[in-house]
Amino acid sequence: METKSNLLNKSVSEILRTAIDESPESMLVVNPSADVIEQLVDAATGYDGDLPEMRMLADESILKDVMEDFIIASNAADLIDEGALTMRTTEEPSGNELLITDELVIALVAAGDHVGGLTSDDDGFVEAANDAYTTRWDEAEEFSLRTPPLSRVRATLEEEISPEAEDDFDSVLASLETARGDGDGLDEVTISLLVAAKNEALLYDISKWGEDVGIASKATFSRTKTKLEDMGLIGTEKVPIDVGRPRLRLKLAHEELEGADADQLAGVAQSILH
Repeated sequence: METKSNLLNKSVSEILRTAIDESPESMLVVNPSADVIEQLVDAATGYDGDLPEMRMLADESILKDVMEDFIIASNAADLIDEGALTMRTTEEPSGNELLITDELVIALVAAGDHVGGLTSDDDGFVEAANDAYTTRWDEAEEFSLRTPPLSRVRATLEEEISPEAEDDFDSVLASLETARGDGDGLDEVTISLLVAAKNEALLYDISKWGEDVGIASKATFSRTKTKLEDMGLIGTEKVPIDVGRPRLRLKLAHEELEGADADQLAGVAQSILH
């Protein structure tokens, strides 16, 4: 019986891409760490080709924490929309990080700074692993991801605010490693408001867009606007309308922000906030 080569001294993303390159119909990812979840979403998002049907069975607390990052979560939501990813949670992790296909079982093993993929294609072992973890999958709870798909966020931002705002939003996200809003990156509401202020959009328009697309409620946008205004990052000016109270146009209020390109906006804002 021929055994596939072990994948030693590889990054997690290289191991994941190797598994996907085998063109399996499906892939079950069992008990992934936060790093494996992030790298799986990243590898699948950037993959040029047909993806397998990926099923992820993860510890609920780990999955929730990872999905607090808007960049990871919105890309995962795109994969879910495409039918390439399903996520379920378990309160009884297996202890092993596994990638299981119809033909392979890969155990991810960390050794210091190195990661190895210990691989078996023994028919009996692969079949037993599939049976055991498919049963666990069938019994697991579906994970509800409330973050909207990034493709929908981008398309609606272009349509409802402006193409320039969508370009700036892309540039800000590309400049960030993470978008969590907990001191490690800016959250998606803050990013949206800064982009809106750079493009002098109305608060009403950006908050309505944000609520409609599923980023956050109008109230959350309003509270975040007040915080950013109090800290001197953005300002507002009243714009009269035919009926009702004037609406507020957002503008950048800090000298460093006003002179920043879109890809510098997040870094400058973070330095001011800190």
